[in-house]
Amino acid sequence: MKQHTSSHGDRVGVLIVGAGPTGLTLAIDLARRGVACHVVEAAEERAVNPRCNTTSARSMEIFRRLGIADDIRRAGLPEDYPTSIQYRTTLRGEEIFRIDLPSADDVLTGAGRDRWPTPEPQHRISQLFLEPILERYASGLPGLTIERGTRLVELRQYADHDDHDDHVEAVVESDGTTRVLHCHYVVGCDGAHSAVRRQLGIRYQGVDAIQKFVSTFVRSSELGRLAARDRAWTYWTYGRRLASLIAIDGEELWLNHVAFDPGHDTDRENPERLLEETVGGAVEHDVLGVVRWTGRQLVAERYQEGRVFLAGDAAHIWIPVGGFGMNAGIQDAATLGWMLAAVHHGWAPPELLTAYERERKPVGEQFASAVGSAARASLADVSPDIHLPGPDGERARAELADRLAVTEPHRYSPDGFSFGYHYASSPLVVGGEEQDAISMGGYQERARAGFRLPHVWLDDGRSVLDVLGPDFTLLRTDSGVDVGPWGDAARERGIPLTVVDLPGRWPDRYPTGLLLVRPDQHVAWMGGADARPDALLHTVTGRLAAHQR
Repeated sequence: MKQHTSSHGDRVGVLIVGAGPTGLTLAIDLARRGVACHVVEAAEERAVNPRCNTTSARSMEIFRRLGIADDIRRAGLPEDYPTSIQYRTTLRGEEIFRIDLPSADDVLTGAGRDRWPTPEPQHRISQLFLEPILERYASGLPGLTIERGTRLVELRQYADHDDHDDHVEAVVESDGTTRVLHCHYVVGCDGAHSAVRRQLGIRYQGVDAIQKFVSTFVRSSELGRLAARDRAWTYWTYGRRLASLIAIDGEELWLNHVAFDPGHDTDRENPERLLEETVGGAVEHDVLGVVRWTGRQLVAERYQEGRVFLAGDAAHIWIPVGGFGMNAGIQDAATLGWMLAAVHHGWAPPELLTAYERERKPVGEQFASAVGSAARASLADVSPDIHLPGPDGERARAELADRLAVTEPHRYSPDGFSFGYHYASSPLVVGGEEQDAISMGGYQERARAGFRLPHVWLDDGRSVLDVLGPDFTLLRTDSGVDVGPWGDAARERGIPLTVVDLPGRWPDRYPTGLLLVRPDQHVAWMGGADARPDALLHTVTGRLAAHQR
């Protein structure tokens, strides 16, 4: 890419460091909201090894709002490929337990959709396929530029003194040439080894090692033929070590994760032998990549320093269980995106941005705790008797199946993580109540302040999430409530407000006459005709925080 230098530096609205799923989602959201942004990515090419292989229901809802959910759902595994989970002694051995889940085709055709808590169930897609879709879409948006092969060297923040405007200077380097970008804001979406976080001097806090892993990416037609006898998305096996064999393309690409204790020397482990132990014998294959890594449970001590923010793995890393790290990063992007846009367009004060950490850091901490607990339960020791022939082996496998029936279903349908996380204690939420800790399975299909608005299908086939405006939306379920004062108050403050009528519908799901929904689809307030729109809009857009400074 052509580079240039400038004595005054380039002007950038929002600089996003990192072109992974978090950074690209944030860039797309900002660009669609009319905020110019520039993405820099140190890597010239994407990583070869697959990483996250699940896009959660909440992430798919976010992608639906951004207009790319269908493209994502049609990528990854073949549309008719089952997304089931099997637990076996080895791939060639005995089945112990299974969880059957719908294919992409089941979702696209709407099979059973009236039972879904969402218009967009989770989707099994490797980052190998997800990231190109996001980058291709991002590259076509006006006001959004992506620059690969460019790394961050230094950050310098300036307050409104010494003849500088309030801004951030980012020194970046590409092809041996450095230049200075003058940025209104910078967001570090640059992963666990974040240069942005290091520049800010922010440390992780938590558990540095839960498990070690050896992950081997292979191409094997023979594995595809073996799996075709009873296809699944993931096969958990119990050879010498616990392993998970994941279908990447539904044909010949496979990822073999093998878990070890945190003190184990994984450098001495032979990936070829590990694959044989997973399969239960030799199999023809080509190794495409091997990664030896450590699963952690860490959250950054701060998510913000002045005009610089952290999101995704730069803010939190934990042992991969169900792709929660990537999906939490996409949630970070959805929250920070609307806040930056609101400040940029002038209908919210800069103090609004202090709510980002107050909302997302508690979620990150609770996710870390829940994911760590789930991983420890799933990775617990298994009796070697499961490999025995005859009644003793059958008994041991039945006992393991009983245990898996408790630990595994919520792990692979973690609706609590998609729909149960919340901002009930946020300064931007009115009427939020104290809540239990977030869990994988815990959520309610009833609107609550601070939570994502529950989904329903409307008579025209759309989800209620589809009729929300791009910014704030006032849902009216009681046609007798006058919404005129809301429109007046919003116009006076320049706050974009869409009013949507759902008269007399779903009282169990939407129990109040009015619900004020934020741009990220979370409920900011619930109430009725006695509301004070001026005061409420004052609070939910951060003006109360500004006034209290």
